[in-house]
Formats: sequence, structure tokens, C-alpha cells
Amino acid sequence: MEQYTKPCPSCGAEQMLSFYRVSPVPIHSVLLHTTREEAIQLPSGEIDLGYCEACGFISNMAFEPEVMRYSGRYESTQAYSPTFNRFQKQLGESLIERYDLRHKRLLEIGCGQGEFLTFLCQQGPNTGIGFDPAYDAERAGQPQTEGLTFIADYYSEKYADLESDFLFCKMTLEHIPNVAEFVGMVRRAIQNRPETVVFFQVPNAVYVFEDIAFWDIYYEHCSYFSPQSLASLFQAQGFQVLNLWTDYDDQYLMIEARPGKEGEAIPPLMGNLVSLPEADVTWFSTEATNRQTKWHRKFTERKEAGLSTVLWGGGSKAVSFLTTLGLSEEDIACAVDINPHKAGTYLAGTGHPVVQPATLVAHRPDVVIIMNPIYRNEIQAEITRMGLTPLILTV
Repeated sequence: MEQYTKPCPSCGAEQMLSFYRVSPVPIHSVLLHTTREEAIQLPSGEIDLGYCEACGFISNMAFEPEVMRYSGRYESTQAYSPTFNRFQKQLGESLIERYDLRHKRLLEIGCGQGEFLTFLCQQGPNTGIGFDPAYDAERAGQPQTEGLTFIADYYSEKYADLESDFLFCKMTLEHIPNVAEFVGMVRRAIQNRPETVVFFQVPNAVYVFEDIAFWDIYYEHCSYFSPQSLASLFQAQGFQVLNLWTDYDDQYLMIEARPGKEGEAIPPLMGNLVSLPEADVTWFSTEATNRQTKWHRKFTERKEAGLSTVLWGGGSKAVSFLTTLGLSEEDIACAVDINPHKAGTYLAGTGHPVVQPATLVAHRPDVVIIMNPIYRNEIQAEITRMGLTPLILTV
């Protein structure tokens, strides 16, 4: 692996090891594109993943934050999935019970369209403030909840005076390149309020790299954490780690922490935290190429047999899968998505159309590739309901 002289954005170690490169890739995966031309012409960037031997953190060393443009066109919600909603409800209820989130002040960084914050505020009841540059009041369609405010902006030092009893950030830290700087800012904002609990949720890098899930690597995600590297980051920035676990079929990694009290020594990290050793990322760099070759062979065989294939899932995984493999509409006819806001749009980079499930009744594909295996039962039930019998595969 090639050595980078750039310091680790998490622990500050002096070098990173480059182990996986993809170029070009769309800079955004889930912007809504209303024409194929616009989707294809979206600016591209480069992925060059660097591994820190000191802490196990992984970063896209070629990431350029200034090109990112989060707005109301950014469509990443999973709230149309019953499977996801059950998970969200269980997570919310467990946090409410564990930290007695009743009549408390909540603050969410990266709230999306506000579904989770709204749920916590309604159930508490609580008051809340949500930050997200992609928040769109019209698009959100959330019922009015007293004491709930959304700010279409990035959370930064200028909002540090907003006090909270519970600060949380779901699926956002992986979009931030300077993670130590960001978590340090959060710690400074809390100041000397040791009763404030923080909760962060990120993709689990162990799931991605051990499963050779190259479709889970895309430009927006510039930071990748294992349990060990995430816990180390929070401890280094002055937090005491309270809890650390994975969920959602091990796809998500969660951490709960509180600020260390003034003059109090922060206890050592819990033992046996899962890390990503250098051997794993080295294996990924080799095996990812092998897996991509196998997928190319499968698509060639299906085209020669005259079989029609579609993807189920019109989000970031689909964009990464299609662009990394360089697939056209001859390989994949379209992407299916249950989110009605995506219907009639086109995937970044390749311009594949995104359609609603009902479209498949007329199309009658021979093969359906599910981009996330956790949704297989949900998707299988929908396909059966439509009277279709394709071969169903999961990545």
C-alpha cells in the first residue's frame, strides 16, 4: 500500500496508507435529477481510501468538501420502508427509556427531513432543534409539533450557545472529513454540562470492508469507522464512552457518550472493541477487484441469454454499484424505489431511470438485484403481491 504524508483526520497520526481507489465517481449519489442528461453530467470526484495504522480510521484522502452542495434536492430518507421504520421506532423508544427523554431539550445534527427528531419530541414530550442544510419544510410534511424547530443550515460553532440535554447525530459524521475537529466542536459546545448525553450513528466499516461491499463506498462518505476507531475518537475529544453497539444487521454502528467531568479522569475504553486491522483492508483492496470481475461476468452471461435485470433500491448503493462496475441500461434496465419522490428521476453518473414498484408489472424482469439484503423479505412480499416470479439476488 502507498503511504500518504497527510495526517489522520481522527487521531492526527502522521501518515495514512492508500489501499483502494475509484475514479471518476459522482460527487452526490442521491440528488434528485429530473433529466438523464443532468444526472450524467453531475460533476465527478475521486475516491482514494487511506487507512490509519495508529487508530484504524479510514478516510477518502481525495475528498474535496468545497464541491459538496447539500440542498432540498438531496433525497436520502428511508422512511417509506416498514423495515426501517420498525428499527427507527425501536431505537427511539430505547433512547427515551434509557435516558428518560421526557420534557427534555433535544438537538439533532443532520436531521434530514426531521422524522426521528419529530418522533422523539412527540413521544417525550420534548422540545427539539434540528439542523440540516437539506431540510425542506414542504418536502418534510411533518405535523406541527410544539417546541420543534428546524434550521436549514450546517451545525457549527455559531450555534454553540444552544443548550441541550440530549444531542444526537445519525448518519452524518461519515460525511465530515475533519472528524476530530467536528467532535471536538461538539464537546466544546456542551461545555461543563456532564449530564448531557450524545448519541451518534454511523455506517459500520467492519460490515463494509469484511463483506467486500464496494457498493457501500461513495463520494459523500469520506469517513469510515470501526467500533475501536469511533470510541477512540470520542475519548480523545474529551468524552466518556457509555455504550457502543451495532444494529440493523450490523450495518449501523452506534455510540453513546457523555462529557468527562472537570477534573475527572476519563476511564479507559471498554475491552475487546472490534477494529479493522491492516490485513483486512489489504484483503479488501484485492478482493474488491475479484468481486467486480465476477459481477461483470454475470452481467455478460445474462445479456447473452437475453435476460432483463433491474436493481431494487435507487439510492447511494445503486449509484456506487453501477458506476464502479460501469454498467449501462443494457446491463440494468432501471432502479426500483418505493420512495415516491424518486419516481421519474435518474441516477447520478449513469442516468438509469428510477421507477416505482408497480412499473415492474408491465416490465416483468427476469432478475431483481436487491441492493440491501435487510429489505429482502419486504421486497419479496411486494414482488409476490404483484404476481411476479423473477430470480431474486442480493449483493
